[in-house]
Amino acid sequence: MSIFQSYQLGSLLLNNKIVMAPMTRCRALNNIPNELMATYYAQRASAGLIISEGTSPSVNGLGYARIPGAYSPAQIEGWRHIADAVHQEEGKIFVQLMHCGRIAASENLPEAGEVIAPSAVKAAGEMYTDTNGMVPHVTPRAMTVLDIQQTQQEFADSAEALVKRAGVDGVELHAANGYLLDQFLNPKSNVREDNYGGDFKNRARFVLETTKKVIAAIGENRVGIRVSPYGAMNDVAHDYEDLVDLYSYLASELRQLGIAYIHIADHSGTMGAPDFKTDIKKTIKLNFEGTIITGGDVNSVEDAEKVIASGYDLVYVGRPFVSNPDLVQKFLNRDELKAPNADLFYTPGSEGYTDY
Repeated sequence: MSIFQSYQLGSLLLNNKIVMAPMTRCRALNNIPNELMATYYAQRASAGLIISEGTSPSVNGLGYARIPGAYSPAQIEGWRHIADAVHQEEGKIFVQLMHCGRIAASENLPEAGEVIAPSAVKAAGEMYTDTNGMVPHVTPRAMTVLDIQQTQQEFADSAEALVKRAGVDGVELHAANGYLLDQFLNPKSNVREDNYGGDFKNRARFVLETTKKVIAAIGENRVGIRVSPYGAMNDVAHDYEDLVDLYSYLASELRQLGIAYIHIADHSGTMGAPDFKTDIKKTIKLNFEGTIITGGDVNSVEDAEKVIASGYDLVYVGRPFVSNPDLVQKFLNRDELKAPNADLFYTPGSEGYTDY
């Protein structure tokens, strides 16, 4: 079956076409990757590629409680232990760089951190904090051009440290799910009137400039990007007039940059988002002409094979990996999968994390 065949991703040979999706797990105490996380990722190293949980390149990007960073020496050392553990099991790992932007609670940021976003538009909804429980999102400060340049450099610096010092195989830029890069793309969260707002080319500018700076730091073969067209997560518009134009342009520009892949998140189905209004995955594939990772509600070999048979290259699997660290072997054997315990997705400690 095709999902168990190896796949050449840039300079990396993946053992199979199954990708462990990035999933926030909130086990990084003091925002530092630790040995428990190393065990967790090593347990799942049979995936062709692991994409880590969202990891902040900046003190300003730590919107959630206990998510890891990649901007301090201690954090980079923590990621080095994780990369070593995965590589010892013959796995491959990209670290997802996620700046939360306006999806944040002030209590979750260090004293030096500040909630910033493309525009001073507060997101609906609440955020969990260890100190005060659920609190509303705060109104962010609109980023200046200097903030934009500094934030882009933070992405590049984190990527360079992760690849060259921690030894991870690459990074994924999180331009999906309503976080900072997606906030620039989306007209509901980006109401700027300068070169970073307005028409779709301007709204894509921050993402493309950031990608170019990361490529300059680590090379195009080590860079992927995640997008979520038609996604409604974190209070962004799920449909708007120039959506197809935006993602066609973005994919075409990324093709010219030669990045390793585009990862298309699909929030329809159990994620509760509306169905795609167009065949946007195919549109992106045609404009990019490179490796596409996609999935959504993949819970079986048949689900995974259907994604590959539809013309895509790699298939991501999310929650089944939480409670089935040996997912690839279970798929091979057609074994029944164990259901995860959602109450333990974001709690500290090993229960529901490494003890399945």
